Amino acid sequence: MSSTELPSVPAANVLPKVAAVRVAEGERLRSVGLPGVTLTVRSRPPAREGLPPAFYVHGLGGSSQNWSALMEQLEGDVDGEAVDLPGFGDSPPPDDGDYSLTAHARAVIRCLDASGRGPVHLFGNSLGGAVSTRVAAVRPDLVRTLTLVSPALPEIRVQRSAVPTGLLAVPGVTALFTRLTRQWTAEQRVRGVLQLCYGDPARVSPEGFGDAVQEMERRLQLPYFWDAMTRSARGLVNAYTLGGQHALWRQAERVLAPTFLVYGGRDQLVGHRMSERAVRAFRDSRLLSLPEAGHVAMMEYPDVVARAVRAFLAEAGDGRGDGGADALPAGSGS
Repeated sequence: MSSTELPSVPAANVLPKVAAVRVAEGERLRSVGLPGVTLTVRSRPPAREGLPPAFYVHGLGGSSQNWSALMEQLEGDVDGEAVDLPGFGDSPPPDDGDYSLTAHARAVIRCLDASGRGPVHLFGNSLGGAVSTRVAAVRPDLVRTLTLVSPALPEIRVQRSAVPTGLLAVPGVTALFTRLTRQWTAEQRVRGVLQLCYGDPARVSPEGFGDAVQEMERRLQLPYFWDAMTRSARGLVNAYTLGGQHALWRQAERVLAPTFLVYGGRDQLVGHRMSERAVRAFRDSRLLSLPEAGHVAMMEYPDVVARAVRAFLAEAGDGRGDGGADALPAGSGS
């Protein structure tokens, strides 16, 4: 493994003529070279030495930036790092073009193994929640606790609002969508994403909206942007069809780590009703239900989620915060 600090502008031979990835104050990026894949890892210096390690995995179409707000909230509790999955954020595509769920999980495992930071407090949102579930099931030695925000686990009755995202997995649909939306501005695309992912898009500040537009403009210049989206969506759908020991719900049942589940009442991509099944599947679980939140509660309500995580970590015996009342027993809501 090789690890290097990233300059403010990506190397010319990686992302030519594409703007630099945004790095918030106090954050830093580094590039980690692993067999078959190069990953960008975002981190914040911990508030003090000796804090337990945490690792954050984003969802489909997202990046490590999705965790910036929560990472800042928890910098006094954990030593956090967030990864850009292959083909997302500032990570280039994998050498073999494999965007399956197993491949994403393998990239996370390789990164954790190479860093020597495990076991970690593992966080996952959406696609990253499914990836993290698989990691926790197959490599329990790497995970001390598992926190899942709207994890993309299989649903029999998919919400109608989630269908367009799933259709990305259908051959030809992405090319058609690209042609139909060719004239859409980055601002229009961001507004659509916020409408889909937030319970209340008005919670996004003008500055945050501007940053999102700039990031969308950057991503649309990447030649592999739609390929990474399409193949990752297809990989997730394919994972839903697997049976036996590879079935995601079966793997959820195998997770040994204490698990904290966060679901939004206004989530248009993962049905809130799935929280009940998740509580039953994960053997040692707690539930935080946020009625007003959408699909990315850690972005929409980072302070609430952070307080709940502190309480969860304290209960799990690895907390460094002052606790709180937001981490609820399995089957409860707020």
